[in-house]
Order: sequence, then C-alpha cells, then structure tokens
Amino acid sequence: MSALQPSAPPAHMHPDEWQARLQLAACYRVFAHLGWTEMIYNHITLRLPASVSGGEKHFLINPFGLHYSEVTASNLVKIDLQGRVLDGSTYPVNPAGFTVHSAIHDGVEGAHCVMHTHTTAGVAVACLQGGLSQSNFYSAQLHDMVAYHDFEGITIHAEETPRLLKSIGTKPAVILRNHGLLAWGATLPQTFAILWTLQRACEIQLATLSMGQPIPVPPQIAAKCTRDALQFNPHHGAGQDVFDALVRQVDRVDASYRS
Repeated sequence: MSALQPSAPPAHMHPDEWQARLQLAACYRVFAHLGWTEMIYNHITLRLPASVSGGEKHFLINPFGLHYSEVTASNLVKIDLQGRVLDGSTYPVNPAGFTVHSAIHDGVEGAHCVMHTHTTAGVAVACLQGGLSQSNFYSAQLHDMVAYHDFEGITIHAEETPRLLKSIGTKPAVILRNHGLLAWGATLPQTFAILWTLQRACEIQLATLSMGQPIPVPPQIAAKCTRDALQFNPHHGAGQDVFDALVRQVDRVDASYRS
C-alpha cells in the first residue's frame, strides 16, 4: 500500500493532479532527508497523467528559489514543454534546469519522471576518466543501463537537446560528464530506485578508490545481477516499497509537504 493515502484535493483541482503533487512533493522532501540537495538548484519533474492534461505534455516542477525542504504539494508549479507556467503560480521556474528535463520528457519514450542531482559522489564519478566502475554490488545492478553525455556547459541551450537524446538512447541511468547524475523512468518510484542505485554505486566507488584499486565484476556476473535485481521491475513494485518507506520517515519528521 502506498504511504501517500488519498486526500481531498483543492476544489478547483483534478484528484489525479493532487495525487501527483503529493507524490512529487514527498519526493523533494525525501531528497532533502537524504542530503541530495544543491541549495535551491536541481530538479525532479513529473508528467501529469492524461486525465489531467487531456493528452498534452504538462509537468510539475519545484518553484525556483525554494529549498527542497520547503516544497509542498500546493506550491509546485505546473508547466508545459516550453517551461511556461500553466497554473497561475507566482513562483518562477529555472530555465537552466528544465532544458534537460523537457528534452528527455519529450524525446525519450516513457520518461514520465526525471531526476537530476549534484551529489559529491555523483559529480566525482562524473568527473572521473572512465566514469562508473563495474566493481561493486550496486554498479553490477546497472549493467548496460548507464549512458554518458559529454559536458557542454550550463544546460540552458536547446541546441544541445539532439546530442543529449542521442547519448541517452534508451538507458535510464545517465552520467552527465563533469556535471552530475540523472535518471528517468515510467513512474516516480521507479526513477527513484534507479537514481538511488546509481548514487550508491558512486558512493562505494568513491570509497573504494580512496583505498586502492577495485576488483572488477565480470560482465556476465553483472548482467545476472541486473536480471535478478527487483527494485526496477514493475512486477515487484518498481521501487514503490522503498519510496513508501522513505515517505513514512519524512512524515514522522515533517509532513508539511502535504499542504
């Protein structure tokens, strides 16, 4: 059962939009709980269901200027693919942040949620020659799932979009070289599970390299690990149980994101 029990939406809002807002606001608080924040920067975006948007590509994004710990269901901003505000929100949207997200939402089939971080471990591995090492329990679960995109500067230029999409292809875990980590998926919990696994792989690699050279995991073993991993699999919840557990932790500390 989801930790996010249905609650009455505002009178003017579709119930499906309110539920999406609750889930995304909870995710921002989970990121804050985990320390995956970068002051007021970075983004998690979620596409609204067709029942809300009438089939148009509309999204929820954090209000620019607020820390993740200040994001709530009601202050999330609804935007279109061009980043235009659709719900009358007075909060601005960071154009640099949405450039990458809009490209993936529009150009990658099934990318309903996109997450991007600048964690120390993630940026460190993104800056490392060779990138992610196939040498630990977590990286072994991402066999043939990781894409790389070369650094082109601050992501505010739409002209980078075709190259970004070509780099990503269909791989849901992305290392933006010299920049950070990114994940996309069909649902928010699935995307979170992918990003969490990538983040843990980077953390372990960072610790391992501080001591010496890692032991490589053979490709056939890594492929087996990826097949056996449950957290990305829709038949095993696709990360929902893990996400719900973290939401319960957040609720015990501060449930103000539900407002």
